[in-house]
Amino acid sequence: MIRLFSHYMRWYTLRGMLFDGGLMLVVCLGVVASQIGGLDLALPLAGGPVVSIAAGLLAVNGASGLYRTPHDVSFGRSAARAMVVLLVALPLGYVLFGMLPAGLANRELARLSIVGAMGALVVRRAYLAHRAAEASARTRILIFGVGEAAAEVSATLTRADPNARILGHVAGPNERTPAIPANKILAMPSSLPDLAYALEADEIVVALTERRAGSMPLRQLLDCKVSGIKVYDLNTHFEKTLGQIRTDYLNASWLIFGDGFNQGAWRTAVKRTFDIIAATVLLLLASPVMVITSILIKMESAGPVLYRQERVGLNGRNFSIAKFRSMRTDAEKDGTPRWAAAKDDRVTRVGHVIRRLRVDELPQLFNVLRGEMSLVGPRPERPFFVEQLTQELPFYALRHSVKPGVTGWAQVRYAYGATVEDSLQKLQYDLYYVKNHGLFLDLVVLLETVGVVLTGKGAR
Repeated sequence: MIRLFSHYMRWYTLRGMLFDGGLMLVVCLGVVASQIGGLDLALPLAGGPVVSIAAGLLAVNGASGLYRTPHDVSFGRSAARAMVVLLVALPLGYVLFGMLPAGLANRELARLSIVGAMGALVVRRAYLAHRAAEASARTRILIFGVGEAAAEVSATLTRADPNARILGHVAGPNERTPAIPANKILAMPSSLPDLAYALEADEIVVALTERRAGSMPLRQLLDCKVSGIKVYDLNTHFEKTLGQIRTDYLNASWLIFGDGFNQGAWRTAVKRTFDIIAATVLLLLASPVMVITSILIKMESAGPVLYRQERVGLNGRNFSIAKFRSMRTDAEKDGTPRWAAAKDDRVTRVGHVIRRLRVDELPQLFNVLRGEMSLVGPRPERPFFVEQLTQELPFYALRHSVKPGVTGWAQVRYAYGATVEDSLQKLQYDLYYVKNHGLFLDLVVLLETVGVVLTGKGAR
């Protein structure tokens, strides 16, 4: 894992993006240089189109999920996804490279060469997404603990990180009831550092459920750390591996004394500037879709095109959001708020489509311009549910320390939630966002939102 602008990314993901972007730049500049006789002429002539092509390729690959190693997606589905990427990326490259001067020698051949290179990179990326991790790229991880927490660490590593190699578990001094099979528990030699050196461990995850006096060999863990072995506590492990802050092992001191949760004036100003620019551009681009949606809603059923609801925003203040109406006008005729459910019979035919494509959320861009919402942040919830969830879920109120968003980290990482348990899962992603949010993470969320919209993931 590497931490980039407060956001954890897998090293092979960043390496893949840098390789693809860099190779695309080199290929494009090479093609142009061969046409005009030198790199010194190619840079001023083709710099803009070349950078646009490389950025466009990364954006399309990222939105499609090709930089995320899938664990539950067949190769056939990934191949189909790659085909969709090709249908978007190849015309994009052809159009962008058409920005070069018309008088360029063999201009059409140059454009076709670039399109061919983009296609080859996309196919390569789709293949690498399913290739087994190389042994040299694996992270060798030793887990200190054999209880329930250690078992959960082992399960998350196996499920979420194909490059993780679990070396085994070491029992803590006060652990009496192992939750780990005996064949995975390692015998301790003279000390923990000796064992870590012998196994050539890269990381140690301290996953002790019991932390009474004497449970934590602090001196030995410090020796491991100063010798170059990374040592992570339980909460940091879940944060970097899952992009969550798990509440079941969380304590307030970790939140208070750890890093993150910075809401400084500079970060707020940058975020607000980005929100205004991005929301304005999106409204201009989406205006035809919004007009067509309004007409279709009116044609299908009587009632208003928009409906308004009270939601809880920054610092617990209530505000009104507008959405395109996707349900019947009598959806809550008894006055009692209800979670939206799968195959909800209250949703209209047009509503099913606009919910799947997230078009119903577009009017909230006006909330962004008014400063009530941000483009990215925890989704605002209704006061009725906020009161319920605040009582049942610890740390739920922390969501309101930043502006709510039109989209969010939880929305691109977890399917639509309709229960308290779903809300808990989404809260853990929201806490990660609140702790680590910044412009870089906002861009990551927006990029992944495009993929969610294209696949209809989690729509109801």
